[in-house]
Amino acid sequence: MRTGSSSPSFSGAVAPRPQGRAYLLLVLATLTWGANAVAARLAVGEVSPMMLTFSRWIVCCLALALSSRREISTHWRALRPSWRSIALMGTLGFTGFNALFYAAAHHTTAINIAIIQGTIPVLVLLGGFIFFGSRIGLLQIVGVLVTLTGIVVVASRGQFALLAGLAFNIGDLWIVLACLLYAGYALALRNRPAVPAIVFFAAMAAVAALTSVPLVVAEIVTGHFFMPTATGVALIIFIGLLPSFVSQIFFIQAVEAIGPARAGLFLNLVPIFGPLLAVLVLGEPLSAYHALALALVLGGIYIAESFGPGKQR
Repeated sequence: MRTGSSSPSFSGAVAPRPQGRAYLLLVLATLTWGANAVAARLAVGEVSPMMLTFSRWIVCCLALALSSRREISTHWRALRPSWRSIALMGTLGFTGFNALFYAAAHHTTAINIAIIQGTIPVLVLLGGFIFFGSRIGLLQIVGVLVTLTGIVVVASRGQFALLAGLAFNIGDLWIVLACLLYAGYALALRNRPAVPAIVFFAAMAAVAALTSVPLVVAEIVTGHFFMPTATGVALIIFIGLLPSFVSQIFFIQAVEAIGPARAGLFLNLVPIFGPLLAVLVLGEPLSAYHALALALVLGGIYIAESFGPGKQR
């Protein structure tokens, strides 16, 4: 989105590539996605959030056009029968997720953003059960509840008295909504068109660039738009090239090498890298409730992914 808080899971044939290279690519990809939360906070006051959402995908589309134009040209016609689902997935999973992600950065910390974003795998598990009837074991339910408790801890800042008055930080709530949108996108990937992963990603990026335009217009009309500063331009280029483009390529290559299931486990590194970078780069304080929430989120994911039907010993 998250995914962007934004990282799709692609399926593909397993290629005989060294596992070590795949693991390195996955670590670099998740480190970059963790850095996206820090970049979102740095962008506050430097570039307006909807402009950042739009510009990120323009930069990414240009990079894709330069690097993958032949493959895109060869396969783009195969996407036409699925254009409605592609438009919906790109709008919600890419545009919606990122718009909420960058708007939330104006109201909450990068640590909170990264921790809440880490709940996406469990939300996908829960969505698979609700919408597709996927099997879910008792311990997986426990994992879901533990992870959701982590969200509550972050949103309430460890002050559970806030729950009675629903006095949550609006930024935290926007990140939760962004994660729900991205989880829906991830669930829809099971029915994506049978084209190379990079071609499908290019289609998502193009949709995101187009559907971000009305958000920029709305930002201008409401008086919230301002021209990016030099720092804002640098952040646009960074986000457009690294979290949006390079990390996606790394993830796609890793999936092709070791398969989507094993590669997907590395997404759990995002809520670890994000808070660490927020502390190191932004100097944000890491409170006791952050540590508790992080432990709950990662612990819940571990339980949900390790003790599903057929995995219990």
